[in-house]
Amino acid sequence: MTSRLAYTIIFAILSAALACCAFIASRSRKSIGKTVALLEMALIPPVLGNMLIIASGRREVALLGCYIYFIGWDCVMFSLLHFTAVYCKGCGNGQKIPAAAYLSLALDSVQLLLNSVFGHAFDIEPILVDGYAYYRLIPLFGQTWHRITVYGVLAAIMLVYAIIIFRMPRIYREKYSIILISMIVVCILESFYIFSRSPIDRSMIGLSAFGLVTFYFTLYYRPHKLLDRMLSDFASDMPDSLFMFDPSGRCIWANATGCELIGIHSEEEYEHAVEKLTALFGTPERTNEEINVRRAVGTGDSKQYFSLAESKVMDENRRLTGSYLRVRDVTDEHQEIKRKMYDATHDRLTGLYTREYLYTQISERLASDPSTQYYVLFLNIKNFKVVNDVFGTDFGDYAIQRIAQWIESYAHIYSIYGRLGGDTFGALVRKEDFCAEELEQALGSFRIKRNETQYHVLLQLGVYEISAAERDISVMFDRAHLALSTLKEDYHSHISFYNEEIRQKLLWNQEISAQLDEAVRAMQLRPYLQPIADGSGKIVGAEALVRWMHPKHGFLSPAAFIPVFEKNGMIIEVDRHMWRCACEILARWKHTHPDMFISVNISPKDFYFIDVVAEIQAMVKEYDIDPRQLRIEITETVMMNDAENRMTILNAFRELGFLVEMDDFGSGYSSLNMLKDMPVDVLKIDMKFLGRTKDQDKANTIVRNIIKLSQELGIASLTEGVETQTQYEALSDMGCKLFQGYYFAKPMPVDEFESFAGIA
Repeated sequence: MTSRLAYTIIFAILSAALACCAFIASRSRKSIGKTVALLEMALIPPVLGNMLIIASGRREVALLGCYIYFIGWDCVMFSLLHFTAVYCKGCGNGQKIPAAAYLSLALDSVQLLLNSVFGHAFDIEPILVDGYAYYRLIPLFGQTWHRITVYGVLAAIMLVYAIIIFRMPRIYREKYSIILISMIVVCILESFYIFSRSPIDRSMIGLSAFGLVTFYFTLYYRPHKLLDRMLSDFASDMPDSLFMFDPSGRCIWANATGCELIGIHSEEEYEHAVEKLTALFGTPERTNEEINVRRAVGTGDSKQYFSLAESKVMDENRRLTGSYLRVRDVTDEHQEIKRKMYDATHDRLTGLYTREYLYTQISERLASDPSTQYYVLFLNIKNFKVVNDVFGTDFGDYAIQRIAQWIESYAHIYSIYGRLGGDTFGALVRKEDFCAEELEQALGSFRIKRNETQYHVLLQLGVYEISAAERDISVMFDRAHLALSTLKEDYHSHISFYNEEIRQKLLWNQEISAQLDEAVRAMQLRPYLQPIADGSGKIVGAEALVRWMHPKHGFLSPAAFIPVFEKNGMIIEVDRHMWRCACEILARWKHTHPDMFISVNISPKDFYFIDVVAEIQAMVKEYDIDPRQLRIEITETVMMNDAENRMTILNAFRELGFLVEMDDFGSGYSSLNMLKDMPVDVLKIDMKFLGRTKDQDKANTIVRNIIKLSQELGIASLTEGVETQTQYEALSDMGCKLFQGYYFAKPMPVDEFESFAGIA
């Protein structure tokens, strides 16, 4: 193969390689991709120009190759200037390519093209090489100018790289040094070609190599030395201990933190690292041949916690090349987790278990020890609100803390206890550890003392014995709580056990509460009317009292269901039903006995949950009855809470034409004080008031004066509970005008009342 053919093939291959690089670079996602593509394309014309010069034996073709070759060098310099500006951006501390360099290249290209007219730049002459004609360059003035321009621009570019390399830290110089060295090599080869006057420009191989090197280093090369240095610095300075091992498990490197952890001071001691790690942390279990565990080191307050994580390093063929172990001090993290867990499971004020965690602990205990008999205890502070109101919340919090400490001191080692919330506590104790007599004595004498303040706190304890099959902890505490309802108000007893009677009462309450809606709909709840007579004994009205004709239990007195409904709020539905029944009855009487009235009761809870004025007024309008015939009866206790609002409501009733009666007058403590302001029309005096004292004369005097006082205030008096003629006559003599009681009649069904009163 001749040199002509060999170099032609070489230059063709290099041109194709540069074209491929240009195409790949143009599709790169890197920001410099387009710039590299431009440089690669600019390197092709000089190589192609030389290929034409070598491959052709004709003057015209060789001359065309020279034009392509020389102008191609200007293109190379132009694109290299642009590449340098982009590649070195931000690294040259203000170094910039002067605009004159671009202008000089443009002018040089123009003067080379004008050579075809003036012949001032170059010419070519044929010479024989290996028996073949080659055309060698004859440089003229214009060619000298071209070389000065190209070499000048190239020198400026190399100066930029030299300045950057000089000012950069050593680990960053690699990427710029390789480009600079490549340019120097091309410059030397090109200079050799010029001075040797060789017909074949072998420097094109170096120029192509420069293009390939630039393509690789800008788009694909990773500066491993820089990465190694940065990773080494990062690993050395990281707060975690890091150990690296070869495939045999021998330690080959450790950072400063790791060396300090296991007490090694030089690289010669790395071989003892595994031994020291094992001595410190033991032999950790492996999961999938890797380690990921936590270890505690030390005891007491100096105890530390570490996380050990080992990872394998594999090559591209999945062969083990080594491993590294990361040891992280997680003591602070561990303590923070413990603190958060404690806060989540312990009451902040007392340090006892929270309700949720107490339930969880009790459930786990019962599941793990089903054969032992246990009590659930519910401890309540009676009237704790008084403590906060009288002594302040600080003393109240202190009292809660002292009670918690008392619970801890009395609790057995096998007991579980906590704060259920507010002023209540709960506990699980073994039956054999529970001593009712000892606790009764302690509860009866419990006092809170702080500085000069001392208060006898009343503690009550409900006890529920757990049966074997039960697992609902909340129900257990509910039943222990229910046991407190049997404690009397004399406070001589502080402990109460849940029993079958309480359970039956609970079931009864649930049963009748569930049946109320049906009882109202089916008229099982019926109004009974107790007559009210005037001084002559004539029946002038009645009080509507509710009775339940139960389909299963028969006649139910109000005591069997009214307290239940008053407690759960369902009394509102009972009262609504009775109001409507009274309106229906009065609607039947309004044409025959328009002066007959019925008194209906309003329970205290009615005021809280409904607009009683609007409800009753709507019923009166619906049945078209006189409001004066439907009397509104309230108890004195209604006025003892939110008296101002209650008076506003009663005034609204009176303005609408209703008469307001106050029942149980004298049973409270504020009646006489409030009587002057109370908007009532009738006082109902209970005869039981007269039976509360042995001194009957004093009682009579009080009743006489109440009746007289009501008369002077323009308020009618009605005495209820009248059972004998003597009482009736005595009250008549005192000036009472209205009477109600068994002396006249018991409460009776509506039809019996109508017959009794002569209405039917």
